[in-house]
Amino acid sequence: MAAPTSQFRPGQATNPTSKVEISVSCRNLKDKDVFSHSDPLCVLYAKEMGVERWREMGRTESIKDTLNPDFVKKFVMDYHFEESQKLRFDVYDQDSPSAKLERHDYLGSMECTLGQMVGGMVEKPLTGPGRAGKWGTILVRAEEIGNCKEVAQVQFSAHKLDKKDFLGKSDPFLVFSRCNPDMSWTVVHKTEVIKNNLNPTWRPFTLKVQSICGADYNRQIKVDCYDWDSDGSHDFIGSFTTTMKQLVEGSHQENTYDVINPKKHAKKKNYKNSGTCSLLSIKIEQEQTFLDYVNGGLDINFTVAIDFTASNGNPSSPTSLHYRNPYQPNQYASALLSVGEIIQDYDTDKMFPALGFGARVPPRGEVSHEFFLNGHPSNPYCSGIQGLMEAYDKALSSIQLYGPTNFSPVINHVARFAAASKDGSNYFILLILTDGVITDMPQTKQAIVAASKLPMSIIIIGVGEADFDAMEELDSDNVRLQAYGQYAERDIVQFVPFRDFMRRGNSEMQKAYLAKEVLAEVPAQVLGYMRKIGVKPKPPNQNVRKITAQAPPAGPPGGQPTVPGQAPPGHPQAAPGHPPPQHGAPYPGAPPSYPGAPQGGAPYPGAGAPQGAPYPGAGAPPGGAPYPATGASQGAPYPGAGAPYPGAGAKPGGAPYPGAQAGSAPYPNAGPPGGSPYHAGGQYQAAPGGYPSAPPQTR
Repeated sequence: MAAPTSQFRPGQATNPTSKVEISVSCRNLKDKDVFSHSDPLCVLYAKEMGVERWREMGRTESIKDTLNPDFVKKFVMDYHFEESQKLRFDVYDQDSPSAKLERHDYLGSMECTLGQMVGGMVEKPLTGPGRAGKWGTILVRAEEIGNCKEVAQVQFSAHKLDKKDFLGKSDPFLVFSRCNPDMSWTVVHKTEVIKNNLNPTWRPFTLKVQSICGADYNRQIKVDCYDWDSDGSHDFIGSFTTTMKQLVEGSHQENTYDVINPKKHAKKKNYKNSGTCSLLSIKIEQEQTFLDYVNGGLDINFTVAIDFTASNGNPSSPTSLHYRNPYQPNQYASALLSVGEIIQDYDTDKMFPALGFGARVPPRGEVSHEFFLNGHPSNPYCSGIQGLMEAYDKALSSIQLYGPTNFSPVINHVARFAAASKDGSNYFILLILTDGVITDMPQTKQAIVAASKLPMSIIIIGVGEADFDAMEELDSDNVRLQAYGQYAERDIVQFVPFRDFMRRGNSEMQKAYLAKEVLAEVPAQVLGYMRKIGVKPKPPNQNVRKITAQAPPAGPPGGQPTVPGQAPPGHPQAAPGHPPPQHGAPYPGAPPSYPGAPQGGAPYPGAGAPQGAPYPGAGAPPGGAPYPATGASQGAPYPGAGAPYPGAGAKPGGAPYPGAQAGSAPYPNAGPPGGSPYHAGGQYQAAPGGYPSAPPQTR
């Protein structure tokens, strides 16, 4: 197969490759459940050239109560004509939400090559322990994917469907299948079930034109209508066929179809139909890709949160997960490098906020679940990946590992920024590195459900050998996460145990595999959010991306602090004709306010130690500093509070340090001139009110 012409590069060489879509079905599977049928899912593995280990490529959805599944989810792979690409399909009966396959019943496996499937459908018996021939069969097919980027948003309704239930009406749903060259059918979509209704209207859904008809508008599409039964033995109501060419004509009489049941049609002379099904609407659009948004100016904002609980072990001990090994990075450092090196290419300013949680922090050792890794009282930014690593090393020397393991403060921290930038110009990724069991699981679930409405993704990397079942519950690939009766709008969490990658070749290969695994879902999560809010990417010619190699320099030591609304001396914008810098924006392009920040209060509300309370009113003692001995060397973090340290030089109502201007940034040289409040030296110009995205505190 030749490479697409869009990849033609004169003077270079390339292997002939193409992408293929793999479909999987099974027949007569072994029944492992006592009171119902199996709930099968299929896992695809591939074996790379020169490597003996099988690598998991993906999993289908789980289908309830059936021994003859037609999986809707497809696998997409690169097909290399010149290679023997070995594949293995393992089928399991899902018994719990756990992602660990050993917790599910094994239903057999089959091995073949991708080349066999490209030549036509492969039907082979599944094999397993014991007597052969009792595990059922598996049918796999690979079809080349073209360059068609069209998607169709369609909606259907039905009228006067047959009544199939004895004590009620039917519970109908539709199954869409495309016709294959050998006249077999491949399932590509299933609608939701509408209970007890003979005149249903299904929700609009989106189909890739490539998937439903292979971009051939004359290719047959079959639509089957079923009455859903809880035991998986769905009753067939009827079916009809159509083409994309006919569907794009829109809602009219020719797109109202008789739903025909062939058995009834053969038996009854006066049989007309088992109801009708009508196209209500169809809209064909070009599918947007992740790169379309990046090229259109989308800013990816990357934040790191590191677990400093005592369960990691003493950092001076070689057995500690935080051990400062002079010869090689520990697991925390390796994970930071692996993911950060990929993310930094999409972050325009290369400035990464870094947080820690679960430690006792200076100067008095209060426990904090939201402190700045670099030790700065108001500026959490680190300059590039090197700055991140330096801040991590610095933190190990200045804090004491403690506990417990609370995730919700750092999730709500990033969510507050995401809530201030919901227009599609920014997307936020929070990387959490942890070694253990979450102690605030209800609050964490609540925070994730709230964050699922925002432009935000959460990546959790499990370090060490702990039991990470709770993390897998948060990574709700098959079941939507819920908290207090509310469901997550999107799946925004990806969990990966670092130990799964420690045996894959050398350290560079480990880093590459880890980064690929944890970032694989981010593009789809970005697209899901953009579709939800109806934002299309801007044309590339409207976007000029400035690639910043390092943070802008801070002001001179001991110099004059930056005054909000005024460019510092020597700054280019201090020259006549230049507008003043926009102070207060939490991230590039975000609104110039941090929702809920107290007026005139701490420069970075919500940061926890080393200054104000993580949430307004969350434990701030009346008339005093919200956290005693927080280390804020300026005035009271909240109006009316006294200076945290007597004799620290704070003057009532005055500048935080002798000689500093009143109303200026709380710390001299707290950041570079201009720009955002973190690394711009500007103090927050905060709006009153609470944080709209933060869930209420649970006591």
